[in-house]
Amino acid sequence: MDITVEELKKRLDDNEELVLIDVREPHEHEEFNVGGELIPVGTIVDRLDDLMKHKEDEVILYCRSGNRSGMAQNILRQVGFTNARNLEGGMLAWQEKFPA
Repeated sequence: MDITVEELKKRLDDNEELVLIDVREPHEHEEFNVGGELIPVGTIVDRLDDLMKHKEDEVILYCRSGNRSGMAQNILRQVGFTNARNLEGGMLAWQEKFPA
Protein backbone atom coordinates (compact mmCIF):
# COMPACT_ATOMS: atom_id res chain seq x y z
CA MET A 1 0.00 0.00 0.00
CA ASP A 2 1.31 3.42 -0.95
CA ILE A 3 1.34 6.56 1.18
CA THR A 4 0.27 10.09 0.22
CA VAL A 5 2.37 13.20 0.72
CA GLU A 6 -0.32 14.54 3.06
CA GLU A 7 -0.18 11.44 5.28
CA LEU A 8 3.62 11.48 5.36
CA LYS A 9 3.78 15.20 6.16
CA LYS A 10 1.34 14.77 9.04
CA ARG A 11 3.36 11.89 10.45
CA LEU A 12 6.61 13.85 10.12
CA ASP A 13 4.97 16.88 11.75
CA ASP A 14 3.86 14.57 14.59
CA ASN A 15 7.53 13.51 14.99
CA GLU A 16 6.78 9.85 14.35
CA GLU A 17 9.79 7.55 14.14
CA LEU A 18 9.78 6.50 10.48
CA VAL A 19 12.07 4.44 8.30
CA LEU A 20 12.42 6.78 5.30
CA ILE A 21 14.56 5.87 2.31
CA ASP A 22 15.36 8.28 -0.52
CA VAL A 23 16.17 6.20 -3.61
CA ARG A 24 17.18 9.16 -5.78
CA GLU A 25 20.71 10.12 -6.77
CA PRO A 26 22.97 12.10 -4.38
CA HIS A 27 22.58 15.41 -6.26
CA GLU A 28 18.77 15.14 -6.08
CA HIS A 29 18.94 14.36 -2.36
CA GLU A 30 21.16 17.41 -1.77
CA GLU A 31 18.74 19.71 -3.61
CA PHE A 32 15.71 18.74 -1.52
CA ASN A 33 14.72 15.87 0.75
CA VAL A 34 12.43 15.14 3.68
CA GLY A 35 15.01 13.45 5.88
CA GLY A 36 15.26 9.99 4.39
CA GLU A 37 18.41 7.91 4.28
CA LEU A 38 19.95 8.12 0.81
CA ILE A 39 20.12 4.70 -0.86
CA PRO A 40 19.98 5.17 -4.66
CA VAL A 41 17.71 2.60 -6.30
CA GLY A 42 20.66 1.07 -8.18
CA THR A 43 22.28 0.19 -4.85
CA ILE A 44 19.22 -1.23 -3.02
CA VAL A 45 20.17 -4.85 -3.75
CA ASP A 46 23.71 -4.23 -2.45
CA ARG A 47 22.29 -2.73 0.76
CA LEU A 48 19.76 -5.48 1.53
CA ASP A 49 21.87 -6.85 4.39
CA ASP A 50 21.77 -3.40 6.07
CA LEU A 51 18.06 -3.02 5.42
CA MET A 52 17.01 -6.43 6.77
CA LYS A 53 16.82 -5.01 10.30
CA HIS A 54 13.74 -3.12 9.04
CA LYS A 55 12.10 -6.12 7.37
CA GLU A 56 9.16 -6.10 9.81
CA ASP A 57 8.94 -2.30 9.99
CA GLU A 58 7.02 0.11 7.84
CA VAL A 59 9.55 1.36 5.28
CA ILE A 60 8.61 4.46 3.27
CA LEU A 61 10.44 4.89 -0.02
CA TYR A 62 10.52 8.05 -2.09
CA CYS A 63 12.08 9.44 -5.25
CA ARG A 64 11.35 12.28 -7.66
CA SER A 65 8.03 11.05 -9.05
CA GLY A 66 7.33 7.65 -7.49
CA ASN A 67 8.72 5.46 -10.29
CA ARG A 68 12.12 4.55 -8.84
CA SER A 69 10.70 4.17 -5.36
CA GLY A 70 8.08 1.84 -6.84
CA MET A 71 10.90 -0.29 -8.26
CA ALA A 72 12.66 -0.29 -4.89
CA GLN A 73 9.36 -1.22 -3.21
CA ASN A 74 9.04 -4.24 -5.51
CA ILE A 75 12.62 -5.34 -4.74
CA LEU A 76 11.99 -5.13 -0.98
CA ARG A 77 8.68 -6.99 -1.28
CA GLN A 78 10.39 -9.79 -3.20
CA VAL A 79 12.71 -10.38 -0.25
CA GLY A 80 9.93 -10.35 2.32
CA PHE A 81 9.36 -6.73 3.34
CA THR A 82 5.61 -6.81 3.91
CA ASN A 83 5.19 -3.12 4.77
CA ALA A 84 7.27 -1.31 2.12
CA ARG A 85 5.35 1.79 1.03
CA ASN A 86 5.88 4.07 -1.94
CA LEU A 87 5.33 7.84 -1.62
CA GLU A 88 2.72 8.65 -4.28
CA GLY A 89 4.04 11.28 -6.67
CA GLY A 90 7.38 11.53 -4.88
CA MET A 91 9.13 14.81 -4.19
CA LEU A 92 7.39 16.48 -7.13
CA ALA A 93 4.02 15.95 -5.43
CA TRP A 94 5.49 17.02 -2.08
CA GLN A 95 6.85 20.30 -3.46
CA GLU A 96 3.64 20.98 -5.34
CA LYS A 97 1.50 20.40 -2.23
CA PHE A 98 3.87 22.05 0.26
CA PRO A 99 5.82 24.81 -1.53
CA ALA A 100 8.76 26.06 0.49
